[in-house]
Amino acid sequence: MNLQTLFKITAIASALALAGCGGDIEVNPTVNDNSVNNSNNSSGGGETPTDPTGDNLCASYNGLQGAFDGRDCEYNLEFASRNVEITEDITFAELPDGGVHVFDGALLIGEDCDTTTTCTINETGPVVTVEPGATLAFTSGEAIVRVARGAKLNAIGTFAKPVTFTSANAFTRFDVVGNGPRFADWGGIIVNGQGITNQCTDAQRDANTCNVSSEGIVSYYGGNDNADDSGSMKYAKIWYAGSGPRAGGDGDDLNSLTLNAVGSGSSYEYVHIHQGYDDGIEFFGGAANVKRVVFTDTQDDSMDIDAGWQGNAQFLYIKHGTVNVDGTDVFMGNGGFEADGEKNSGPEYSQAPTSRPTIANVTVVTTDGLSTRDNDPSTAMKFDDNFQGQLYNFLLVKDDVATNDTRCILFTGDGELGVVADGLNFFSSAMACVAENEFTSAALLPDGSTRQEWFDNGGVNARLGGNATVFAADGFATDMTSADITVTADDLSALGNDYFETVDYIGAVSSDDTSSEWYQWVEAALAAAEQD
Repeated sequence: MNLQTLFKITAIASALALAGCGGDIEVNPTVNDNSVNNSNNSSGGGETPTDPTGDNLCASYNGLQGAFDGRDCEYNLEFASRNVEITEDITFAELPDGGVHVFDGALLIGEDCDTTTTCTINETGPVVTVEPGATLAFTSGEAIVRVARGAKLNAIGTFAKPVTFTSANAFTRFDVVGNGPRFADWGGIIVNGQGITNQCTDAQRDANTCNVSSEGIVSYYGGNDNADDSGSMKYAKIWYAGSGPRAGGDGDDLNSLTLNAVGSGSSYEYVHIHQGYDDGIEFFGGAANVKRVVFTDTQDDSMDIDAGWQGNAQFLYIKHGTVNVDGTDVFMGNGGFEADGEKNSGPEYSQAPTSRPTIANVTVVTTDGLSTRDNDPSTAMKFDDNFQGQLYNFLLVKDDVATNDTRCILFTGDGELGVVADGLNFFSSAMACVAENEFTSAALLPDGSTRQEWFDNGGVNARLGGNATVFAADGFATDMTSADITVTADDLSALGNDYFETVDYIGAVSSDDTSSEWYQWVEAALAAAEQD
C-alpha cells in the first residue's frame, strides 16, 4: 500500500476511527495532509521521511527499516510478508501523535520448521516486542502474525497504554473504500509452541517428529514440553481478525488468537478480543494460561478448546451481540465455549490425554440469533470429543428464545463421554436461561444421570430461569445483592493452585469491585463493542 492519498481528516472523524480501535489515542484537532509516497523502506534507496528530530521511529532488523512519514510507519512486502521470516529480535514502539505501524503483508517471526526434514527448531529464536501504546494494523485478510516454535511474541502493554492489533480500516486515513473496520479484515495471531497435543503419537514426540500443520496458513507446532514459553500478552486488544472457512474446508480457519501447543511458560492476561470472524482464542493442546479476557461479538466460538489443552483460566467475560453490516444488523456468536477433548485417542496417544482444564469465574451472555457466519445458534457451552474439565463459578445467561429456541448447553458427537468418573463438572454455577430445552433429552448420560442431575450436582449449582436478576445496574457485573442467585461461590482456595485468585462471587466480575482494573477493562470493552 502506498500512502499517497490526501488524507483530510476532521478531528471528529479521526476521533471516531480511533475510538473504534480502543479509544486510547488522543487526537489533535488539526487537518492532516499525509500525501507521502512510502512505497520504499529505508533499504530501498529512497528518502525516508523522519520526525522533526531526524529520527526514523519505525522498527528495523537486518538493515531493513519501515518507512516513516512523520506519523505512521509502513512496512512493505520486502520488510514483512508470507515469504519473509524475521530471524532477529525486533521491537515496535509507541509512535507519537496516534501513529500506527501498518503492514501490507504477514509478519512472520522465526523460522518455521518441519523436523522431519533437514531443519531444526531454533530454541533461542527471535523475540518480537510490542511496547505499551503501540498499535499494529494490517491491510489484508491474508496478513497474520505468526510466531514459530522457539520464537516469542511479547506484547505487554499497561492499563493506560494497551497494545493493539487491528485492521488498518479502523483509521480513516488508511480506509480507502470508506466502510470502516469489519471482521476478517486481517488474519489474526498464530503462536506455535512445543507443548503436548494429541494430534501427534507418543512415538512422534519421542523421536522429535511431532509436526502438526496449523489451520488456515500452514506452519508447524507440537512437541513434548508443556512448560514451553512462546512469549506472553498483557493489556492487549485484538480486533477485526480471523477468517471464515478457507480452501481447506470447514474448520480450516484463522482465529483472532491461535495457541498451538503453547506451554505454561506463556500467559495471556487483560486481553480484549473483538469482532473476530472465527474463534476468539483456540487452543490446540499445550498448557498456556489465560486470565481476565473479554470476548465481544466473536463470530464463531469465543473459547475453542481442542487436542488436549491442560491449562488454567480465570475471569472470562463473553458476550454475543450484533454488528451492522451494510445497513443490516447481523448476529455474532456461536459457542461461548466449544470444548473438545481429543483429536486422537488410544494407547499410541497415552502421553497426551484429553483436554482437562480448570476454569473459574466466567460469564457468558448469549442471544437467540443465528450467526451471520454459518447460521448456527448462539450457545453458551458446547461439549464434544470426550472433553473433561472442572468448571467453577460460571454464570450462563440467555433471556430470549422467542424466535429460534436456542440452547444454553449442548452436547454434540461424543461430548457426553466426559461425564463419567467426575471428568466434567460444574461447581457453584448458575444457568439463567429462559428455557431449559437443553435438558429435554430423556437419554441418560454415561454416568447414569439425567442432564438436570448432572448440572445441579447435588444442589451445588442452580438453574434460575430467564427472568432471574443476575446483573447489577451496570448490566454486566454479577449483582452481589441479587436474591435470585441462590448458589454460593467457591472461593477456590481448596484447589491448591496458586494461579487462581480467591473470590466471593460467581461470574467474571463483581458489582462490589467497581474500582478494580478488571472491572474497568470489562466496562470499557463492552462500551466499545456497543458503539461499533
